[in-house]
Amino acid sequence: MHKLKPIAPLGGDTPRLDQIGTLSITEVVGQALASITAREGQLGQMQEALALPLPGVGKSSAQGDFSALWIGPDQWMISADHDQHELLAAELKHMVGDAASVVEQSDGWCRFDVSGAALCDLFERLSNAPVRSMACGEVIRGTIEHLGAFLWRLADDHMAVIAPRSSAASLHHALVAVARSVA
Repeated sequence: MHKLKPIAPLGGDTPRLDQIGTLSITEVVGQALASITAREGQLGQMQEALALPLPGVGKSSAQGDFSALWIGPDQWMISADHDQHELLAAELKHMVGDAASVVEQSDGWCRFDVSGAALCDLFERLSNAPVRSMACGEVIRGTIEHLGAFLWRLADDHMAVIAPRSSAASLHHALVAVARSVA
């Protein structure tokens, strides 16, 4: 018997939600993540084996329970509901076999969803990413202040920020501080 319990990236028992003016900043903890990289000369075989269309540069796609973000040449981050796909990396590896390398990423990353009317104002102060011109489904790898992150446009007023879990507190601080200045 163990006395371990899961904690959110910010260290709490439950995910944090901050409502600042029209902006909502939500710590998202219910997503399983795995990276998948096609092995040399195996991209076509890998794509055939997956039950998910893989997006091109700067894009995301979704099908059924799965979402895919392009993160580099022949590389994608796959996301799915953790409760339904706790062993996401093993599921993907079973699908693609030797055509790709698959790595569990769930505990290595944090995600904050930011939504609200002042979304673009917030991100223009935090990043040089062209958030006003990003279409729904677009993904940019850039920085939030000094932290590397993926910015994923989910809707006109909704952005997901995915960054290394080790920077969760710094990222959250930056998001909240700037949200207060634009609220």
